[in-house]
Amino acid sequence: MEIPLLDNQPAAISRATSPPGAAAGGMNKQAADGREDLSMRSTRIFTMLVAVALSAASFSGKVLAAGYPERPIELIVPWGPGGGADQLARLVSKLMEPMLGQGIPVVNVPGGTGATGMAKLLAAPADGYSMAIYIADSHALLAGKSSRWTMNDITPVAVMIKGPSFLFVKDDSPIKTWEDFAKEAKSNPGKLKVATLGFGSVDDFSLTVLDRGGIKVVQVPFAKPSERYVSILGGHADALYEQAGDVAQFLNSKQMRPILLFGEKRLAAFKDVPASFELGYKVALPQFRAIVVRAGTPPDIVKKLSDALAKVYALPEYKKFLEEQYADPNSFEDASKAPAFVSEQLEDMKKTMATN
Repeated sequence: MEIPLLDNQPAAISRATSPPGAAAGGMNKQAADGREDLSMRSTRIFTMLVAVALSAASFSGKVLAAGYPERPIELIVPWGPGGGADQLARLVSKLMEPMLGQGIPVVNVPGGTGATGMAKLLAAPADGYSMAIYIADSHALLAGKSSRWTMNDITPVAVMIKGPSFLFVKDDSPIKTWEDFAKEAKSNPGKLKVATLGFGSVDDFSLTVLDRGGIKVVQVPFAKPSERYVSILGGHADALYEQAGDVAQFLNSKQMRPILLFGEKRLAAFKDVPASFELGYKVALPQFRAIVVRAGTPPDIVKKLSDALAKVYALPEYKKFLEEQYADPNSFEDASKAPAFVSEQLEDMKKTMATN
């Protein structure tokens, strides 16, 4: 008996009479096509989610910056009170508070050549409510082998001051000139004592260069700036490594005087004081003081802080401060340039130690 064929029956018969395995192959192809479609859909969904997340993060940062600051901003000084970093912090706090409409309390956290204060900053949230004064001496620690942070952990907001360092002696010291100092150091190696900020600092780097040139002295570290400054006045050290602005009161009162400038050329204010380069000591590591926040702080908040610091820098009171510090009048670097400057300084430190 013949069975009439229906319109859709040939396909069914064709499948029924296909060679063995043909049906399985078709099913595998369909499954593969399905997996490919699922993979493509998953990729598209993931891409959309990433885009949404990035957009939300950007929007969130802008929202945070729009209302920022809503409470006081802590300004950490990784050194004791009275020093150059502390002076900068207190002036910035005073001038910046009216601009941001919030208090900026200064907190001194000395220790470890600045490492203790930096640890406090890095333990705080990356929300712009903690800043720190970051100076060349702390930065010099990164040139060592066991630094506790890296450039990836901080975001420089602005560089506020740059200036050379000097060797100072007491005004009535028997050492009248650099020649006297060099002669004594070579005749009696290890006898002269130089007050410094600490080992691993720019002070240490510079004296190491002198040491390799035959000027062998003993470092006497002082964590507290005030103690370091008066060490040569009290006879606890023969010389002091410092910036002129930090000891301006002692210079003005004729209690101490410079005998060597660490740099490429002399400073007009001290035209009779030789520069290290002219004497053959190739070391010129300027002291810089910057303000940094923790890495990851929203860019809009970093910019808001940087813009406020630019306004601080332009004020007459701050300009006067720069003059009193014997600083470079073109010291300022905003958030777009400060990271490159700070990174360049680190490379210079490494090169100085490697080539001298």
